[in-house]
Amino acid sequence: MILSHHRCPLEFVLVGFSNLPDLRTILFTLFLLMYLVTLSGNVTIITIIHVDQTLHTPMYRFLAVLSLSETCYTLVTIPNMLVHLLLESQAISIAGCRAQMFFFLGLGCSHCFLLTLMGYDRYVAICYPLHYAVVMRPTVCLCLGALVFCSGFSVALIETSMIFSSPFCSSNRVEHFFCDIAPVLKLSCAESTGKALAIFFLSILVVLASFLLILLSYAFIVAAIVRIPSAAGRHKAFSTCAAHITVVMVHFGCASVIYLRPDSGGNPSQDRLVAVFYTVVTPLLNPVVYTLRNKEVRVALRRTLAMVTSGRCH
Repeated sequence: MILSHHRCPLEFVLVGFSNLPDLRTILFTLFLLMYLVTLSGNVTIITIIHVDQTLHTPMYRFLAVLSLSETCYTLVTIPNMLVHLLLESQAISIAGCRAQMFFFLGLGCSHCFLLTLMGYDRYVAICYPLHYAVVMRPTVCLCLGALVFCSGFSVALIETSMIFSSPFCSSNRVEHFFCDIAPVLKLSCAESTGKALAIFFLSILVVLASFLLILLSYAFIVAAIVRIPSAAGRHKAFSTCAAHITVVMVHFGCASVIYLRPDSGGNPSQDRLVAVFYTVVTPLLNPVVYTLRNKEVRVALRRTLAMVTSGRCH
């Protein structure tokens, strides 16, 4: 450990999976394969939406943004985790830790707001179909998208600044495989209870406010769907929301378990297990869910593959 004369560490050591030395090779292989599948799935969705003209609608443009954001989200944590599994060194500079936390929280908060925006998009499409093209016109979508990421990274800047405003002196061992809020905050020299509570309530505001707005959107959507006379019409309306609902439940479920607990960070092993799910597994599920549960994406994928195959044959 590199220390200054004030005993302040100049770098952290990410404990990660050092307590599982016999499984490092297996974990590296498993996480690498899942990461490659995640990247492939998100790139495929982005490419299909860009190539297929029928998917040039606000709903699918937001999906492309979500896939791009998920790709960046995984880039923040997984490559570093893979390097630490492969090599002996598990050190990360304090500046690197701060940057990792900022982008991780920024993209995480932006996901909450983006899923809320996607819920609002479905609300307008189903409840006000005749006004949809006007309400969700390209300039409005662009402004809403910019607002989503500005808000997400503003929250991340506040939380990261609060955590790194005090020196660290307790230890340089971060009980995690990346720089998350609770394990880094525990290393602060100063009393961190007040900061922990402030960050906890800010997390509640982001997660619960976003989730409640999504629930409100779907309350109006369900009320509109039950008024559709034909069963086929009701099924079509609901099918456009099924994939979004699935992703919302997974994303907000994980966020609630790990962040909406006053004793977050009290059980490092449990937190690492949940973190693996929302940093590795959840990003893998999103492209799978949107591909399997969305008919238009499946049709566009088959059409694109047929075009590529036909082009090779000629």
